[in-house]
Amino acid sequence: MASCRWNPSSIIAIYLSLLLLLSSITRALSSLEVNTTALQLRKYRKIKARLRRLNKPSVKTIQSPDGDIIDCVPSHLQPAFDHPLLQGQKPLDPPERPRDNYRNTNLMEESFQLWRNTGELCPEETIPIRRTKEEDLLRASSVLKFGRKTVSRFRRNSESSGHEHAVGYVSGDQYYGAKASLNVWTPKVKSSSEFSLSQIWVISGSFGEDLNTIEAGWQVSPELYGDDYPRFFTYWTTDAYQATGCYNLLCSGFIQTNNRIAIGAAIQPTSSYDGGQFDISILVWKDPNHGNWWLEFGSGQLVGYWPSVLFSHLADHASMVQFGGEIVNTQPSGFHTSTEMGSGHFAQQGFGRASYFRNLQIVDWDNSLIPVAGLRLLADHPSCYDIQGGFSSVWGNYFYYGGPGRNMRCP
Repeated sequence: MASCRWNPSSIIAIYLSLLLLLSSITRALSSLEVNTTALQLRKYRKIKARLRRLNKPSVKTIQSPDGDIIDCVPSHLQPAFDHPLLQGQKPLDPPERPRDNYRNTNLMEESFQLWRNTGELCPEETIPIRRTKEEDLLRASSVLKFGRKTVSRFRRNSESSGHEHAVGYVSGDQYYGAKASLNVWTPKVKSSSEFSLSQIWVISGSFGEDLNTIEAGWQVSPELYGDDYPRFFTYWTTDAYQATGCYNLLCSGFIQTNNRIAIGAAIQPTSSYDGGQFDISILVWKDPNHGNWWLEFGSGQLVGYWPSVLFSHLADHASMVQFGGEIVNTQPSGFHTSTEMGSGHFAQQGFGRASYFRNLQIVDWDNSLIPVAGLRLLADHPSCYDIQGGFSSVWGNYFYYGGPGRNMRCP
């Protein structure tokens, strides 16, 4: 049997090659570690800079039972006035409210947020702002995109964006606002990258990059808030969610005037299956004198306004109003999410089980609230989430909507 003998020079050459390889790997790992550390440091600096811009100096801090920190910020220091078109301004006085023959007088809405359970209020001339924390920014896909919608969430783009809707809408006329009452639930959201919301949209412009929207309602968004509480929220954009606008007060734009409502704070109580139903009323309308779009919550509680200078098409009027629910489905192709819309139950289950919108109204050219006429209903995927409408002398125009998402008919 032949034996294998190594040449000493070959052994030395192999040894030196291994040393060189090990040295190269060590340098590469060291370089990777340095680069990773540098990237982390840059991200940390971006987070700290963003937090400094978002969290304004406060005169009082309130600790909410759900873990939120509410800062009472002087009105003139709120984020809105960082906007170049709004710098140096002060909040305007309340406008003339639209005439309304069916005004809701639900007094339960005075203390509808968890942070108010403390019994504390922000002082006059301040507004309550939910403090943004470092972990909020870390959950976002990027520091730059925090608080923004990264893709269009309008129903016409549902097939390509993963966003699904069950809505009632009117279009083809000039609208100067909208109002409705909607009940609040705590739908289950499948993953942190998904959400479930119910809201009013006030819309103008084409469905391209010049789309203007104003939005308000309630949402469950683990990515944005870090929990599964339903929260009162707002949104606006002037370019189809590309670069302008944001949720709540997470960018400059919306001017808040109310010291009792914190936009983005958790809602309590909520509706329960076969139990008590809790709804909120939301009104958005255009001030006929100054042209700004105001937001009212409940029985005459003005929250604030979107200045008309923020918009292009909505500087004049809206061309569509939409009411209803929306979810985002990020599950792999071929599988539907089990994220719930509304109560998580289909429309046909009716009162006490399905989610609803009632007393649907629009604001006309004469600054009057009138019942919606010609309401059209649409569900992108009715086997997953559906909608059914009706009319009654008490509820006016209404509809039930929602669903469980993934089920036997929605695999």
